[in-house]
Amino acid sequence: MGQTVVIRDTVTMGNLLLIDTDRSFTGQDGQSITPDDAGGSVPGLLAERLFALDLGIDHLHVLQNTVSIRRGAEWDDDSVNRVASATEEFLRFYSD
Repeated sequence: MGQTVVIRDTVTMGNLLLIDTDRSFTGQDGQSITPDDAGGSVPGLLAERLFALDLGIDHLHVLQNTVSIRRGAEWDDDSVNRVASATEEFLRFYSD
């Protein structure tokens, strides 16, 4: 049940990862989230899941279908893939 979120584009710029999806997680007002205030809303629950990956993520900003993720170190392929996978599976309730 639920659908996989399709990620159309992933861009890294040093310590900032931008993920563009085919789902809107917020309206026109974006939401900035730190580990201290994750949870509660849909973007907050996504943030909670991404913070739990233990990749040193310290800030997320979610604006409609774009998720901007910042961490202390530069992004490597493994970390990008882990975040992309967690985002893709975010709305899945049961696996295939």
